[in-house]
Amino acid sequence: MDTRAFLPPMRERLATRIVMLSAVALVLVLTMIGGTLWLSWQLQGAGAAINDAGSLRMRANAVGIALLESQREAGTSTLDEHIAQMNATLDRLRRGDPARPLFLPDDARIREQFDSVADAWRNTLEPQARDTSEASRYLAALPSFVAGADALVSLIEKENARKTAWLRMSQMALAALSCLGTVAIVYLLYLWFVAPVQRLQEGLARIQRREFDVRLPVESRDEIGNLAAGFNRMAAELQALYGDLAARVEAKTAELAAQNRELTALYEMTAFLNLPNDVRALCDGFIARLTRQFDAHGATVRLLSDEDDHLHLVASVGVPPALLDAERCMPIDECLCGDAAMQGVAVIHDARRMRPRACQSMESAGVAAFGIVSQGEKLGAFSLHFDAARALPASEIKLLETLGKHFGTALKNRRLAAMERRFAVSEERNLVAQGLHDSIAQGLNFLKMQVHLLDAAARDERIDEIREIVPLLEGGVAESYDDVRELLNNFRSKLGQGKFRNAVESTIERFRSQSGIPVALDYREAGGPPLAADLQLQVIFILQEALSNVRKHAEARHVNVTIVNDSEFSLLVEDDGLGYDPDDMGFLDERHVGFHIMRERAERLSARLQLTGSPKRGARVELILPTHARQAV
Repeated sequence: MDTRAFLPPMRERLATRIVMLSAVALVLVLTMIGGTLWLSWQLQGAGAAINDAGSLRMRANAVGIALLESQREAGTSTLDEHIAQMNATLDRLRRGDPARPLFLPDDARIREQFDSVADAWRNTLEPQARDTSEASRYLAALPSFVAGADALVSLIEKENARKTAWLRMSQMALAALSCLGTVAIVYLLYLWFVAPVQRLQEGLARIQRREFDVRLPVESRDEIGNLAAGFNRMAAELQALYGDLAARVEAKTAELAAQNRELTALYEMTAFLNLPNDVRALCDGFIARLTRQFDAHGATVRLLSDEDDHLHLVASVGVPPALLDAERCMPIDECLCGDAAMQGVAVIHDARRMRPRACQSMESAGVAAFGIVSQGEKLGAFSLHFDAARALPASEIKLLETLGKHFGTALKNRRLAAMERRFAVSEERNLVAQGLHDSIAQGLNFLKMQVHLLDAAARDERIDEIREIVPLLEGGVAESYDDVRELLNNFRSKLGQGKFRNAVESTIERFRSQSGIPVALDYREAGGPPLAADLQLQVIFILQEALSNVRKHAEARHVNVTIVNDSEFSLLVEDDGLGYDPDDMGFLDERHVGFHIMRERAERLSARLQLTGSPKRGARVELILPTHARQAV
């Protein structure tokens, strides 16, 4: 912004006034001081002239005395000296001497008298003084010369007295001028600065008392005038602002209240949608809160079906039964909800101005439909029915669209959770089937073969062979029974918070009681966080499967179980049994489905499973869960 536009003209600025006032005062003071100095100088020069003019009498008498002496003694040196001094004095008075200073006052009478005295000397007395025979005539003319010199001195003294009076008057005038100038300057400064500042202070005090109608007089076009004009503009703007402040505050309060209601509705709806409700309870609670928040007399929720491309009514409140029966399943292109679902934006319908459409009750003055969307996926639509004409502001439309997105996310999450549960059940069924195949199915197959052998031996009455087969059948049945009991115990395993070690100890104790093999447990908490519940359960299943393989195949005498919960979680199961040849690992994998089960569970955990062993030197099963794969509780 160019500040020069607010500056007054040069001749009207305060700085210009102050400079001009100071210059005038300075000129006047300097003039008065110069006048007094000039008078003092004149008085000083006239005083010296009085001294020299007074010395003319003495020197004229000295010349007379020297003339008389020269007659008696016939000498002229002293006479000539006095005559020369007399001439020098007259020359000084005529020319003046600025260095002393010495000069005759500039007055015609004084000049005339001086010329008379000088002429008397040069024309009469000096010739007579140089002629010793004229001594009597010199002495006769001397009184007249002395009287003329006295008259000259008297005139100079009168002029000096007059100038002395002027000097006193000028000094008094200077003193008076100083007093008057001081009063004038103080008055002007008061008029230019103090009074406007006082008025400005008074105006600011009234502004502080909220008297915004105060105005300052603009009496000049200088900086003070601009300041007063700026104050008046400020007061006018403040008066205008405070004039409608109440209305603005009221409007802002209403706006904040509406925003607060929107935030409260959004918070309450989000909190409700995060509750573990099923889809039906979720929809019912959603529309109940909508009708209460937006003063609607009815609401519906319709979800889009992937199979028939129809909108299916899943929840409603305040809608006539006839409308519900007629529109329980509607094509997506025949209703307002379909438009909102496909377009993903709000669709407002005014029954008083437009032809009624499907999903609009004749009892409703208007219907507003909004899409249910989750990350761009269109899931359906919900509608609000109003029994009185109402215009939805843009903020409420935006809020309803946001609620539709939150509702869509909640529906999507429940569908994903249901799919996850079905997938988990499918996975567990697969693992159960593999466990049954590895244990009971193989045992039953063995029993079936022994029954065929027993039947053949019974037909041929081979008693010895029958006696050998019966213990095998008894042992197979007992082993199958143990397998079934072990599977039932494993599948019933449940973990609570902080019960992981208890589950490990319970699994090991159950293994001891079934197999009679001693087990050493080394459980170390090395600063790692607890495992999540689902990870704990998978680790227990892997431990159970590893111990089951030891019981069935290892013929071990001792088993060591080591668990270390550090930044990485590790499980190690070691036995001193028969072991196996690593070259036969592929063959063993095909025979022992338990290996497959452990590997699949490890993959689900994103963990590493290492199976190592050697013939007659036991086997090792090591599970390592990396830091990035584990989940905090």
